Amino acid sequence: MSFERDFAGGLLHAGSSDAIGTITINNPDRKNAVTAAMWRAIPQAVRVLTDEAHAHVIILRGTGADFSAGADIREFDHVRKDAETAVAYEALNSHAFTAIRHCRVPTIAAIRGICYGGGFGLAAACDLRIAEQGARFSIPAARLGIAYPADAVQDIVNALGSQMAKVALFTGAPMSSEKMAAAGFLLEEIEADSFDAEVSALAHAIAANAPIALHASKLALRAVIEKDGDLLREAEVIGAETFDSEDYAEGRAAFAARRKPHFTGK
Repeated sequence: MSFERDFAGGLLHAGSSDAIGTITINNPDRKNAVTAAMWRAIPQAVRVLTDEAHAHVIILRGTGADFSAGADIREFDHVRKDAETAVAYEALNSHAFTAIRHCRVPTIAAIRGICYGGGFGLAAACDLRIAEQGARFSIPAARLGIAYPADAVQDIVNALGSQMAKVALFTGAPMSSEKMAAAGFLLEEIEADSFDAEVSALAHAIAANAPIALHASKLALRAVIEKDGDLLREAEVIGAETFDSEDYAEGRAAFAARRKPHFTGK
């Protein structure tokens, strides 16, 4: 089943096919800078892909040559002009990061070109990150005289490690995909000719598995990373439910018949 929907006047696109959802930042004339309307729409896009399109995995990517240059600075004189407006604007950022971080299905950031500022935060909130060789990464908030959202900093430390996160936030200097892969931020960096195929292969490998099992695993991983006992107990409950699921019966039957399972999330 295919699914397509535009948000923020077409600047954000959600689509799904073969249980693989895609959120595309579609503002290439601005290097996929994210407007306030786009920040607001990201949680909506995540929700429709999981609840309506029933995606088993979501890929986050940008149109064209770049992932995202981050927040659209042209709006700052209006949406981030002082402390009061900045608080409201950063709430939009936080809701977007949280929607990706807490998404019930695994998320993959497919990164080409520039991955700066808020774009970096979106990538850090994803479960997995793959970059095309030559991609460039930076968090230039300090150079603009502003602080990076605290919840996004947590994602960055978890994904990049504390030492490299400090360098990124303190200097704002660009970093290469090679350095980011060495730091563990990236699962791998891929040559341009095979980038799309590698991203697709990873997404298909995830989407082929049982959704309830994936959800339980993601909750357990979050619980360990966030040191959250309540979340761990929730993961244990959902994990136990898998043994009464139709997908578990299907998995056993498929294994016995030496065929690929067809999971429905039930």
